[in-house]
Amino acid sequence: MCGFAGFVGEVEDREQVLVNMMNTIIHRGPDSEGKYVDEDAALGFRRLSIIDLSSVGDQPLYNEDKSMVLVFNGEIYNMPQLRRELEREGAVFESDSDTEVILQGYLLHGEEYVKELNGIFAIALWDALEQTLYLFRDRVGVKPLFYTRRGDTLVFASELKGIFAF
Repeated sequence: MCGFAGFVGEVEDREQVLVNMMNTIIHRGPDSEGKYVDEDAALGFRRLSIIDLSSVGDQPLYNEDKSMVLVFNGEIYNMPQLRRELEREGAVFESDSDTEVILQGYLLHGEEYVKELNGIFAIALWDALEQTLYLFRDRVGVKPLFYTRRGDTLVFASELKGIFAF
């Protein structure tokens, strides 16, 4: 199932707040967890390993200089086709994950790349260079993605209780 939680904005004890949020959705991914925390953003991921049991599928996923951070829940049905197209454009892949296809597509085409995705998904992508958080969801809304503002902080999660733990 997998799930993620996070926030962008000023928060005291950022890492502990993120851990609390992630703990409320542990049932979505008891197999592993991953966190990204900087002075502006925090993203956490809970993984349920179904197909790929290796650590290659762990998230968050980063670009080479770690200025882009992505967490993703879902499945991209046209991933093989998109991957071939991105490879023709020069993208180099380290895994067979659809998560990496999303990140490479963003790196080459920007936020508009999400329009190419055919599948069920919720995505949070933090662009540290631009200081911008992108939240994307599939067109039908199959994969859950909730968000709200708490003062000047944007809070998001795969379940409402993840937000309530903020």
